[in-house]
Amino acid sequence: VPGYGDSPPVEMALTAQGRRAFLERVLQELGMQRPVLISPSMSGRFALPFLLAHGDRLAGFVPIAPVGTKDFTAEQYRAVQTPTLILYGDRDTGLAPQALQNLQHLPKHRVAVLSGAGHACYLDKPEDFHRALLGFLRQLK
Repeated sequence: VPGYGDSPPVEMALTAQGRRAFLERVLQELGMQRPVLISPSMSGRFALPFLLAHGDRLAGFVPIAPVGTKDFTAEQYRAVQTPTLILYGDRDTGLAPQALQNLQHLPKHRVAVLSGAGHACYLDKPEDFHRALLGFLRQLK
């Protein structure tokens, strides 16, 4: 995620509109047509604005306890028709419950909870993570 960790700061990352435009540019440069967007943790600051503005450009959305879910209203989430797999570890007692509370307003969602996994559930329980993800991907059109 630009501006985090060891990555250089990016001016576009300062606003939700800029982060949405940045992600839009990345997908355009990669030539991706209706990808499934997987959004763990801090990437939510980029993925959520994109989802709400351009959810129709995604085949699916997989939020994994993303940051920033409280920045949007239930009505905004209800307008999104993107199939969504809300995925988190049951030991993530910080971000996951808040994310679930907000993301459950997405009309085409289902939830997968990884038992014994924390915030980085894909690292804690990779087999369970891949099983849930592949199951979701198989049911997409």
